Amino acid sequence: MLTALFVFARIVANPVSNVFQKQLAHRAAHPLFIIGATYALLTLMALPFIAGARPLALGPAFWANIAICAVLAVAGNALLVYALRSTDLSVLGPINAYKAVLSLVLGMFLIGEVPTSLGLVGVLLILVGSYFVVDRAPDQPHGDAFVQFFRERGVQLRFAALVFSATEAVFLKRAVLHSSPVITFLFWSILGLPIAALAIVLLLKGEVGQEMLRFRHHWRTYLWLAMTTGLMQLTTLLTFGELQVGYSLALFQLSSLISVFLGYRYFRERNIRERLAGSAIMVAGAALIVALGRRT
Repeated sequence: MLTALFVFARIVANPVSNVFQKQLAHRAAHPLFIIGATYALLTLMALPFIAGARPLALGPAFWANIAICAVLAVAGNALLVYALRSTDLSVLGPINAYKAVLSLVLGMFLIGEVPTSLGLVGVLLILVGSYFVVDRAPDQPHGDAFVQFFRERGVQLRFAALVFSATEAVFLKRAVLHSSPVITFLFWSILGLPIAALAIVLLLKGEVGQEMLRFRHHWRTYLWLAMTTGLMQLTTLLTFGELQVGYSLALFQLSSLISVFLGYRYFRERNIRERLAGSAIMVAGAALIVALGRRT
């Protein structure tokens, strides 16, 4: 029962946090500052609980894995916000299904997992679903629109973010195995801040003052973003503590359906029916790949 609750909360929290990220991006907030402010608020929330975490008792394997997670998380989230600046949420949400394809390819080359026929069917379903998510002009050939979709800057950034988040999931699972979901979450929240702060110092420089003014004007949105991001990450880790990463990621694909709806609800994005249909097909494909589509 608790595992089902964790999965449900994670499925909802992920697209809701994307809504807040997109709202801030539309208000001219810089993606790096959005991520840095999110980690700063998460750190404030996590610090009161650190004393009971006994950090000195945690081994080097935990610290190595959680440090890698922090770097990957900051990079992946920053790329995601960059993508949300220019591309519809109802397009970027379904792309998350490609994480299953990525895990399939990495499994083939890194650990010798061979896809079954169901796994290949899953890949085909994800490609077919993508076809419905693509925006097409009335007189534009379908093939040209599909190629243009993968050339779009926001889509390319989302795929780059997907590589970071898929890799991060592996190291998160390792960190959980060396500690616990809650301990991993606390230090994930705190270690992300210095990495994000360093990126802000190096890349934003003179823009920090203006970003702080925006933060004061939109602090409620930043606070909601931090809370939904924290809920998403904590429930992800709690799910990883109960289920295999692959099965967890398959269940998490359901969030893409909510992303499509929220894109229409808050940003009046178009082609809602086609994108819902495409997203549903992609979710089915991802589930086939992750749950049934491998053998060793």
